[in-house]
Amino acid sequence: MNKSKINVLVFGVLSTLLLWQLLCLLTNNQSLPSPLTTIVKAWEIKGPLLLHAGASLLRILAALTIAVAIGLPFGIFMGRNRLVDRFLGPLIYFLYPLPKVAFLPVFMIFFGLGNLSKILLIFAIVSIQVIVSVRDSVKNIPAGYNQVMDNYNSSHWQKIRLLILPALLPNLLASLRVSVGISLASLFFAENYNTRYGLGYLILSAWTKMDYPEMFAGILAIGLLGFLIFSGLDAIERRTCRYR
Repeated sequence: MNKSKINVLVFGVLSTLLLWQLLCLLTNNQSLPSPLTTIVKAWEIKGPLLLHAGASLLRILAALTIAVAIGLPFGIFMGRNRLVDRFLGPLIYFLYPLPKVAFLPVFMIFFGLGNLSKILLIFAIVSIQVIVSVRDSVKNIPAGYNQVMDNYNSSHWQKIRLLILPALLPNLLASLRVSVGISLASLFFAENYNTRYGLGYLILSAWTKMDYPEMFAGILAIGLLGFLIFSGLDAIERRTCRYR
């Protein structure tokens, strides 16, 4: 991380803490603990907090891995085959705007109340984003680029490795960034059902106990978890998209 990005990060954290403290002073509400109180509480429960954060992180990473493993080849196939795109495109457009959280009861009925249903919920959110972004990236590759590959008698796998993957990777990472934010919000909802570990469970449990510092510690952990995943995606982009 270069110096400018560190400065931006420090400024963002300090401005957030300052705004948070200002709201505490203005509202003077016991339900809104100060940043210092929340940080102290987070340190006191650091063991359980890390355990809950780790459980949420594993669910998200599992869903992201499955979504990319399935959505990437499927999106490439749709982008290179007009007939398949015409047939499945309307279905994708129908499913895309639907709130995936509404399918959580369905997943629980068919796949149980454990981790699988929660991972599938995140998968449902991410996979459609991946398919759409990959398909559009493949369709936007200029025809001349494909012609050049054909002139060199490139194989199908060479086209994918040297042309298609470099063309779609930036948009794929951008779609994953969007999906991660939605996934964290949805996971909070999903982890309130038949779960003993997860930040969603921690936050709701603290709320029912009226332990507001612990509740905000969980909320702060979600923000840090999102920051960690975003930073990971940025690192992948810097390493794999140098040609940009």
